Formats: sequence, structure tokens, C-alpha cells
Amino acid sequence: LGLHDERHSVLELAKGKLTTDPDNHTGEGIFFSSRMFDSFTILSGNVYFSHTHGEVEDWILEHQKSQTGTMVVMKLSNNTSRTSKQVFDSFTSDDDYGFTKTIVPVRLTQYGDDKLVSRSQAKRLLVRVDKFKTVIFDFNEVESIGQAFADEVFRVFANRHPDMELVPLYANNAVMQMINRATSSEKP
Repeated sequence: LGLHDERHSVLELAKGKLTTDPDNHTGEGIFFSSRMFDSFTILSGNVYFSHTHGEVEDWILEHQKSQTGTMVVMKLSNNTSRTSKQVFDSFTSDDDYGFTKTIVPVRLTQYGDDKLVSRSQAKRLLVRVDKFKTVIFDFNEVESIGQAFADEVFRVFANRHPDMELVPLYANNAVMQMINRATSSEKP
């Protein structure tokens, strides 16, 4: 799959449609499972990923000590009113019920104190998102992005995929300035 480490794996799993066997699996299982349960956690190597229903953000933590193996923990309230149909409906299109929408946590592209400034970082973020019609880029916990990063995502990629909708979410003023600069009518 060409994944660099566990953190990169979490970024790709968070997008959905990741599979090692596309002839037999859609790659949607972990994505939808993580959203059906009240709490969904994966601990692998030195990375801890957790998605909690109703929370805006997923958690990803890195531990100094790496563990061998992978552990998955799923919790669901016996009294939940959430249905699988509601979960599927929030990420599928009305016309064919296909898995057409995803949310990408942009902060997972950052490593340590890295700033999101380069086209190569943007390209890593954009891997496989062309499989969706709507991509919501969650900028929660991202303080700033560089001009090249914004340009690659919101101008270059957008121009190559005009039928896709790219939506920034939870972007602060500094991030929105770079996005607006990239999407302005003044093209280089």
C-alpha cells in the first residue's frame, strides 16, 4: 500500500475505501464501523486512534514505546438510538446510495512539529480522495498551511477534478486566507 508508518495508515483508514484486496472487499468496513459505535479505538505499534460518536475530532496519539500487534476496541450503548441507516446516509449519495462523501482529518498529515507547507504533503493528503464526490477537509488543530499546500489542494487538484466538491471545515482565519488565495480568480 506504500504507507510510511502507522500514522499514515490511520490517515488512509480515516478516508475510507482502503483495502488490500479490492476484488473481495470495498475498504469501507473500518470507516463505517468507527462511526457506528459510540467509541471505536485502534492501538497498533506506537499509534492510538480513537473515534467517539458526537465528538468533532478523532484522537491520534503516539506513544514512545511501540507495542507488537494490533488491538481494536468497539463500544456501543445498549440504548443507542443511532441506526446504521443514519450512519450510511450521512456519507452516501441520494441517487445510488454509494459511499461518495468522506471527512479527512488534515492534521494526520502533520508529523511532529511539521508545518503543512509543501506540495508533497498535500499530495499525501490527496491520495485516493478522487474516489469520492465530496471531500470534507477537517482542519481542526491545524494552525496554518503554506501557499504551496493550499494551491495543490484547492486549485491544482480542484482543477483536475472539477466534478468533486472540496469543503474546508473548522479552518481558522490563517488557513482560510491561504485557501481563499489559492481559489481566487487571479490564477498564476
